[in-house]
Amino acid sequence: MHALRFDNAFVRELPGDPDTAPGIRQVHGALYSRVEPTPVQAPRVLAYSAEMAATLGLDAADVASETFAAVFGGNALLEGMEPYAANYGGHQFGQWAGQLGDGRAISLGETVNSAGERWELQLKGAGPTPYSRSADGRAVLRSSIREFLCSEAMHHLGVPTTRALSLVGTGESVVRDMFYDGHPQAEPGAIVCRVAPSFIRFGNFELPASRGENELLRQLLDFCIRRDFPQLSGEGEALYARWFVEVCERTAALMAHWQRVGFVHGVMNTDNLSILGLTIDYGPYGWVDNYDPDWTPNTTDAGRRRYRFGQQPQVAYWNLSRLAGALSPLIAVELLQDGLRRFVEAYNQAERDSIARKLGLRDCGDEDVALMQELREWLQAYEVDMTIFFRALASVEVEREAPDPDVFADAYYDPDKASAGESALCAWLTRYAARVREDATPAAQRVERMNAANPRYVLRNYLAQQAIDRAEQGDFDGIAELLEVMRRPYQDQPGREAFAAKRPDWAREKAGCSMLSCSS
Repeated sequence: MHALRFDNAFVRELPGDPDTAPGIRQVHGALYSRVEPTPVQAPRVLAYSAEMAATLGLDAADVASETFAAVFGGNALLEGMEPYAANYGGHQFGQWAGQLGDGRAISLGETVNSAGERWELQLKGAGPTPYSRSADGRAVLRSSIREFLCSEAMHHLGVPTTRALSLVGTGESVVRDMFYDGHPQAEPGAIVCRVAPSFIRFGNFELPASRGENELLRQLLDFCIRRDFPQLSGEGEALYARWFVEVCERTAALMAHWQRVGFVHGVMNTDNLSILGLTIDYGPYGWVDNYDPDWTPNTTDAGRRRYRFGQQPQVAYWNLSRLAGALSPLIAVELLQDGLRRFVEAYNQAERDSIARKLGLRDCGDEDVALMQELREWLQAYEVDMTIFFRALASVEVEREAPDPDVFADAYYDPDKASAGESALCAWLTRYAARVREDATPAAQRVERMNAANPRYVLRNYLAQQAIDRAEQGDFDGIAELLEVMRRPYQDQPGREAFAAKRPDWAREKAGCSMLSCSS
């Protein structure tokens, strides 16, 4: 643990809450409150990311030590740590929610590794903070496993994301009403140590702006640019405008990645969007099984489907518009509008690049966008697995004028729909094969390009739930096994074909395997 050296810029350079007493409160004129994790009964390391540990300069012996479990279970602090909870607001499901803040996340500090990279260490589920409202600041094992696994799975998919260092069991129970049906139950508790260069969100800027605390807003913006965007040059409003464009571009790239791999965040509130363009706050997320742009994994969103798969880019734009509104005291409206236009341009460009890669083409013209749209409509109409279909597309014999559709036999969820959709698929494959022949990319290069964009393995909800079920019975090997598979999502892994299979029928309606609640 000696490798961790702390340089806590956030608490050193920004104003904090002068009140250090426990208790829930509205915090004005401050960007954080100092608070220490609440100790737990029996911290035990259940899983960890070897890659993230190595990035921080930690080895297996460090992770196996009692000190590691104590620190990342919330029972001890290392020299140099200065724990705090951030103060921010946000729009939740389209409505301004006022002050929110880190209700159960406590940042331990910012460590700088041997490569000069800055990593903030944050415990999720470490106890109450001034922002916990009526909650207990804890997290249950099931949601902690999901966050731990998905953070690392997304990283290995090449999707910008916060990371996860460790999953620690607390030895204590947490009471949650998983189905919001008035039947709360005691569940095992856990804490995830998540890691990112910065956990600043859109909502960090929204809260001071909503209160007219414009000087505090300026302090935060100057700090964010200085620490997290050092590559940007200039000063004053021009620098601020360049920064906003960068945020818009990063957010656009993130949305294109989510759509490419079939990830649905589920709770795209403005306090859940990272200023760095990272995937942040893994709650009731889901992976698209049968392709459906109208699907949301969040039971709370089941009625309006605001955060459904196909609408994620539009929601990101809406959220950026809320961020622009918060920044308007510091940046001219026309400059903010330029940034929002840049989001649209950057997303469309990234989406075209994604289409080209998924279809194995050199580039993507208007006709290719139309070809992909026709395919997506077919996938939805005939209940076809998105991941399996696109992975199989690379094996289509495009040299044939009428390619064999049987390569997609394993991708259908309904045999009757497989028969009904075959003629339309054959017609599409004929046009697709002609387009690939016209493109003239060498076959090996095309297949390699497609397999680098279309994963074999994704963290389907039912796979995560199987690991959770085993863990709740005391068997934690399923977590490590699933993590190992997700470390190489684009490679075929002999003997692990079951992890690439489509969602089984029993998982269609099973709790945790399709839709989930925010209860964690």
